[in-house]
Amino acid sequence: MFEAIRKHSKIVMFLLVLLIVPSFILVGVNQNYFTEKSPVVARVDGKDITQADWDAAHRQASDRLRAQNPAMDNKLLDSPQAKYETLERIVRDKVYESAARKMHFATTDVRLARELQKIPQIAALRKPDGTLDAEAYRALVGAQGLTPEGFENQVRYDLSVNQVMGGLLTSSFSTEPEVKLGMDAVWQGRQIQVARFDASNYTSKVTASDADVEAFYKANAPRFQQNEQAAVEYLVLNLDAVKATIVPNEDDLRTFYKENLERLSGKEERRASHILISAPKEASSGDREKAKAKAEAILAEVRKNPASFADVARKESQDPGSAASGAIWDSSRAARWSSHSKTPPMR
Repeated sequence: MFEAIRKHSKIVMFLLVLLIVPSFILVGVNQNYFTEKSPVVARVDGKDITQADWDAAHRQASDRLRAQNPAMDNKLLDSPQAKYETLERIVRDKVYESAARKMHFATTDVRLARELQKIPQIAALRKPDGTLDAEAYRALVGAQGLTPEGFENQVRYDLSVNQVMGGLLTSSFSTEPEVKLGMDAVWQGRQIQVARFDASNYTSKVTASDADVEAFYKANAPRFQQNEQAAVEYLVLNLDAVKATIVPNEDDLRTFYKENLERLSGKEERRASHILISAPKEASSGDREKAKAKAEAILAEVRKNPASFADVARKESQDPGSAASGAIWDSSRAARWSSHSKTPPMR
């Protein structure tokens, strides 16, 4: 089957055209098949103004303004306020158009031609034989983004709208008080006299004593005073901030220590406390054992309660120099240990 269609493709295409085209002719083509329906933004006299109509009108107005003023900022033309003004103009034009249609105002071709001849740019396009240069006329209206037909329709519309507005203007009237009020604002006047006094003309005639000057100063002292001001400059020395910027290395520390060895080392000192149990050389072995046992008992007691060391030293120590002071033993008396006993002092 597909092989037959491929061989007779022209005949198949002709048959499809015969089937599709008459259906469009009989039924018609709905615009919604191709484009999405534009939302309605306004309605005048039962006729809708869609978003597409609004966008197209604003685009044409923007292009016309850009052509007239190329340096115009595009942001001004695309602002919400400018777009809303375009919509207001469309609604206003639709109202005028509806009024002209209801009043049966129309512009004939004769009047249209007469109005076109009043336009200097179009009148200048006439040839010596009195006919209009069609190509120049088309170029003139094309510069405004219009075709001759569109331009003439616009002129017809303006003439019809002017008839609507002209009827309103010619039928209006003003009362005499309104006219008088308006004309008074135009014709009213004011008389002004100017008297000028130059200080230089009077300074030589004025004499002021010291008392007058002092009295004036006292009465106007605030006028001669100024707020106290002081210009202060100061320098902040922050030791912590300086320390944060210094990162010494090992060699610098060694060099500084060697250069300041005497200041950093000082004299060596010891501070000690002891409880002395005496065992002379001539004492018997039994006495020595007793002294050792007593020393070990005191040691055990002090280890249980180190805070009692001073009290125990006052009661048990046999060192006459330190027992009364709680057995505090400094380095100046360290040599005394060897003369008392070979048993180490209890600390």
